[in-house]
Amino acid sequence: MVVYVDEIIIYSETWEAHVHYVDKVLSKCTPINLKISFKKCNFGQQGLLALGHKVSGLSLALDQNKVAEVLQNPVPKYIKEMQSFLEFAICYRNHIKQFAHKTSRLYRLCSKDLVSEITMERRYAYERIKHVLTNVPVLILPDFKLPFKLYLDAACNQGLGAALHQRQIVDG
Repeated sequence: MVVYVDEIIIYSETWEAHVHYVDKVLSKCTPINLKISFKKCNFGQQGLLALGHKVSGLSLALDQNKVAEVLQNPVPKYIKEMQSFLEFAICYRNHIKQFAHKTSRLYRLCSKDLVSEITMERRYAYERIKHVLTNVPVLILPDFKLPFKLYLDAACNQGLGAALHQRQIVDG
């Protein structure tokens, strides 16, 4: 279960467990007079949109509607605009291979009130992240019966990273 200020997401492996968890949460709300708008509730869903992600049983994908909004923006001129873009992009860092490397030039721009020196190289970095956001892979829960691969990335002066991957064939 995950609780946010105005959302409660209850997930479970079986319908019986789901009913049990929902009952447990609702029974805790009544004694403390917590109001629930049942018009805004969805029960027993196979998937949902939450925190900019499309979540279903075994997968996690980007909400392309959120991505489309950001893609319409021009190259940022001010630090707040660049920071806002980077804060948006970092929400999807798990979907983007070499995220730190691809965004490092953009982070270096954020040092003054004005985003200085929008060079062609930095414009390319910005446009590349926008493009990558439209083509990211869906993340799927691991299958422990299949082999894993460990990828290491030791970028010079820009950090160290590692990722555990697994190739899966998904129907549909």
